[in-house]
Amino acid sequence: MNVGYWGTEKFIKKDFQKKFPKSIKSAKVGFMSPDPNALKNPNYTQVCSGVTGYVEVLYVELANPNAQIFENLVKFFFSFHDPTTLNRQGNDRGTQYASYIFTTDRVQHEIAEKVISELQDCITAGKIESYATKTLSTKLSNANKFYEAHAEHQEYLAKNPSGK
Repeated sequence: MNVGYWGTEKFIKKDFQKKFPKSIKSAKVGFMSPDPNALKNPNYTQVCSGVTGYVEVLYVELANPNAQIFENLVKFFFSFHDPTTLNRQGNDRGTQYASYIFTTDRVQHEIAEKVISELQDCITAGKIESYATKTLSTKLSNANKFYEAHAEHQEYLAKNPSGK
């Protein structure tokens, strides 16, 4: 999952774990591209350039992978970011900030599609008005090679609460 990986990491590792204790086996920030043939082993500077096709992601490994936990994780993902702003999260802009969900199998893909469709229906019906626009821009892709970010980027907001 992606949304400027530092915020995502904090929300998933801290807040999702509170709601669903022991649900996350591991979570690391890094980069993933929807293109399986993308540049190998990109660095942070290359990803930030916007030309690699990579997005900043939080790679989540569930402790007990099941459909219910995954669905709750996807729903939670939409609770802390605006999935209607294309390539933007807050003040951060660029293709590396695209709202993305990478799935590892058909079941996860179908769950993510269902949640996205339900959320779009709620936005269209006016049941949700807190997003910037009326159209979701979240993309869905098969998971490809994950490249872990450097150690100083892991748990960044825990180490740097002001985000700087």
